[in-house]
Amino acid sequence: MPTSADYDVAIIGGGHNGLTAACYLAAEGKKVVVIEALDKAGGMCNSGYTLPQAPQHMIHPCALDLMSLRVHPMVPDELQLARHGFRQERMLPGYVFLHPDGSSLVFGSTPEETAAEIRRYSAKDAEEFLSLMQVVNAFVDMALPQMRVDPARFNFGAKMASLGVLLKNLKLKPEIMGLVSSPAYTTIMERFEHPVTQSALCCLLGAAGPIANEGTGIYFVLLGFVQRFGLGRSIGGMQALSDAFVGRLKEVGGELMLSTRVEEIVAEAGKVKGVRLADGRMLNAKAVIGAIHPKPALEMVTAGEIERKLLTRVALAPANSHGAAPVKVDVALKGQISYKRHEALRGDGVSFRKSGIIFGTAEAVLDNFKCAARGEVSKLPYQWITAPTAMDPSQAPEGQDVAYLYPVAMPVHPTEGWDAIRDEVAQMLIDQAAEYMDGLKEHEIARNIDVPMDWEKKYNVHNGCVVHIDTMPSRSGGMRPAAGLGGDTLPVAGLYLGGAGIAPGGGVNGLPGRITAARVSRYLKK
Repeated sequence: MPTSADYDVAIIGGGHNGLTAACYLAAEGKKVVVIEALDKAGGMCNSGYTLPQAPQHMIHPCALDLMSLRVHPMVPDELQLARHGFRQERMLPGYVFLHPDGSSLVFGSTPEETAAEIRRYSAKDAEEFLSLMQVVNAFVDMALPQMRVDPARFNFGAKMASLGVLLKNLKLKPEIMGLVSSPAYTTIMERFEHPVTQSALCCLLGAAGPIANEGTGIYFVLLGFVQRFGLGRSIGGMQALSDAFVGRLKEVGGELMLSTRVEEIVAEAGKVKGVRLADGRMLNAKAVIGAIHPKPALEMVTAGEIERKLLTRVALAPANSHGAAPVKVDVALKGQISYKRHEALRGDGVSFRKSGIIFGTAEAVLDNFKCAARGEVSKLPYQWITAPTAMDPSQAPEGQDVAYLYPVAMPVHPTEGWDAIRDEVAQMLIDQAAEYMDGLKEHEIARNIDVPMDWEKKYNVHNGCVVHIDTMPSRSGGMRPAAGLGGDTLPVAGLYLGGAGIAPGGGVNGLPGRITAARVSRYLKK
C-alpha cells in the first residue's frame, strides 16, 4: 500500500454534498478523491436493511422526503443522475395534518387547494390563507434567486431578479418585513381563528424550529415550497440517490474511499497540503473540502493554522441551540398501515397511505419545544409519520410496511440521559402514533430508535444537528456558519467548507456542494 498519493482535491465526507462537489470537479478533469468514514456513501441520505429481525425491510435512518431537491433541481439535472438510477415520484397528497379530534387538512398542490381544505372549517380562515400566501409567495420569489447562488459573489443577475420581485410587490413590503421578522406562531395566531387551521400550520412550520422565537417567520418559506413544488420520494430508497451520485463520480473519473477516516487536514504556512488518514497515509492535495459539520472540519486542521478565536466562533455556532432536536423511530411491520378514522370522517375517498402525516396541536408544538429546552420529553403528541413502503412497495416484503416516526422537538440532552429513557420514549412515541396509524402496534416485527447523540457519533454532526447550523436569519448567506467563515476563502488557502453548514443550508439539494465546487475550481485556476 502506498504511503502517499497526489490529488487536485480531497473531499472529507461522502454525503450528498461531498459527492456533489466531487462530481462537478471530476467532470472538469480534476483528480478528486472522496474520503468517507462509513462503509457506504450517502451520509444522512442513506437507507438499507439494518434490522436483524427484519432483514427485508428497508430503513431510512435520516432523510426521506424530497422537497428541497424539487425546489432546487439543478444538481440531479446537471449531473444526469437519472442515467445512474435515480428516480423520484411525487407524493399526492403530500403533507396531511391530522387533528386529535379526527379532523384532517390536506396541504394541496396550490394555495387554492389548501384554502378549499381550510374552508371546511372556517371561510374566514380560507380567505386569510390566500391573503397570507400572497405575502409568502412574494418572499419566496425574492429569496429563491439568492438561495441558488454563492453569497460570496456579486451575483448581479440574482440581485436584479430579487429587486424586480420587490418592486413588483412594493405594497406588500411592510407585510413581508413583518412576516419574516416576527415569530411564526404570532403570525399564525393573529391571522387564523380555527384550531385545526392554527394547529396544522404550527405543526408544519415546527419542523424548521421553535416557532415562538423571534425571526422564525422565515419558516413560512417551508409552506411556500410545499404549495409550489410539492414533495417527492426516491424510488429504491434514499440510497438509490446516493448510489446515483457514486455512479456519476465513477463515470467522470473520481475516486471514493470508504471505511476511511481522516485524522488531520495538513496545512503549513497558511496553505493546505492535503489530508493525513488514520492509518498514517498522506493524501497530498491542492485543495481540501470539509463536506462535514464545520466544527470538526476546522478542528482537523493542523494545530496553530487557524486562529483560536475562529475555532471558538464555529464551535459556538448554534447547532440545536434551543435544546430541541428530532428523534427517529423505525418500525418494521408484518402487515400494512392505514388511517381509517381520519379518512372516514372526510367522506371523500382520499387515501393518506402515500402521504407524509403530521399530527399534534398548536399547544403541543409549543410544549414540545419548551420541554426539550428544559431537558424534558413533552407528553403532548407532536410527530411527523409515514410509511415509505406505501410509495415504494419494493422496500419490504409484499403486503408489509415500514413505519417512519419523526418527533420533531425532543430534548438533545435529557436530564436523565438518553440511555435511561430511550426504550420508554420509543414506546411512548409508538403509542402516540398508533392513535393515528392503524396497524402500527399489531403488526410490529422490530423497531429501532435513534437520538441526537447517535447521529453525532455516526455522522459527525455537532450536537446531533441534522442541518449542521440552526436555520435563522443571522446564520444565512455569508454569515453561515459564522462571521468570517462563510465566504469563498478561509484562513488556510485551499481549504473549503462544503456541507449543510454553509449557504444555503440544510436539505437534500446538493447546493452547498455545487457552490463549493465552483469556489475550488476558481482557486485551482489561480
